[in-house]
Amino acid sequence: MPDTLRRFKAEFFQALAHPTRIAILEQLRDGELSAGAIIEKLGMEQANVSQHLAVLRSKQIVVNRKTGNQVFYSVRDPLIIEVLDLMRKYFHAHLSEALTMLEEMEAHR
Repeated sequence: MPDTLRRFKAEFFQALAHPTRIAILEQLRDGELSAGAIIEKLGMEQANVSQHLAVLRSKQIVVNRKTGNQVFYSVRDPLIIEVLDLMRKYFHAHLSEALTMLEEMEAHR
């Protein structure tokens, strides 16, 4: 069982391993958006965003629904947003440590 879970985690993080995919999820933080709205908010080419949405869909990180000729996307589970929030906190904590270390180095010059 542990190997199955490790593979799941690895595939999940692989799906998040591109800044555009994280940007898409950040756009979906507050709820569903059409593909056109995501493209507009990111200011990127439709083909590029579509490829990244396909990766997120294939790993079941986002879900979509079609209404007429529009496709709407949303984050499958709010826990995914929590993971991104935890990573932001982790980043800020370590950035603060690095800044403190630099300040200490400057003070001892």
